[in-house]
Amino acid sequence: MHVRTTQGWALRPATPGDLEAIAEIRAVVMRPDLVRLGRYDEHRVRQRLRDSYLPEYTSIIVVGGRFGGSVTLRPVEDGWCLENFFLAEGLQGAGIGSAVLRELLARTDAEGATVRLNVLQGSAARRLYERHGFALEREDPVDVFMVRRPPVPAP
Repeated sequence: MHVRTTQGWALRPATPGDLEAIAEIRAVVMRPDLVRLGRYDEHRVRQRLRDSYLPEYTSIIVVGGRFGGSVTLRPVEDGWCLENFFLAEGLQGAGIGSAVLRELLARTDAEGATVRLNVLQGSAARRLYERHGFALEREDPVDVFMVRRPPVPAP
């Protein structure tokens, strides 16, 4: 994966050493939604990431030369799964998340690949994904599962 810089941010490949920084940002960013859903557990929120961390498919979002978040794009049977997309609270709302998402989706669109993800019920992130073409696939009391199929090329 190439490091790309646009609007003051860059993506770099994750390493095993990034795990705890990602686990911490996950705990901070997800806390309000997990508390609202009655599912916040101080240990579990970090451990779930530790148990599923795949540095080979994860990128670190670097903003101003510093760790600003992470995003994982891992292969699945029918395309890709977008997960662990976390941006530090102070960086949210500045267009960085949209820019990162646009770059990743340009890559999956070039492959003609479907992308799936899930967000917590009531999460503001759902609106970001909807703006970028993700649609509801199914939901349960905790999670909203979304899918984005690649655009059909013009004839």
